[in-house]
Amino acid sequence: MYFAAVVLAAAGMIVFSYVLGQRHHERATGEPYESGMPTTGTARLRLAANFYLVAMFFVIFDLESVFIFAWAIAVRSLGWAGFAAVAWFIAILAAALAYLWKAGSLDWGPRRPSRAPREVAAPPAAEPHPGEARATVP
Repeated sequence: MYFAAVVLAAAGMIVFSYVLGQRHHERATGEPYESGMPTTGTARLRLAANFYLVAMFFVIFDLESVFIFAWAIAVRSLGWAGFAAVAWFIAILAAALAYLWKAGSLDWGPRRPSRAPREVAAPPAAEPHPGEARATVP
């Protein structure tokens, strides 16, 4: 009965909007309209990978906050074992965040040159004095 009422209400809304809705076919009717600004270019642009990485990091860390919230609700019944488990969980999260930070995944600015040590040329081999004999390798 309830399902039939929902289907009937949805069908009624569609029919009423079709019957009572406006019908106009100006040139701008089918064009997209965004915040009062006319559209320029295409919507098919390539975004930098940073946007995708931040989205993935957000989903990962947001999901883990749900686990911590669930622990906070049941903290009294879990006791010290639950506390140790969530402390270990947060330590792993902190290590993952530190790794991402160190790897530069969270940097949005221009890439800085790496701080690899510069190679120093070895000094030329010293020539023996005219009176000294050269060591021979057997």
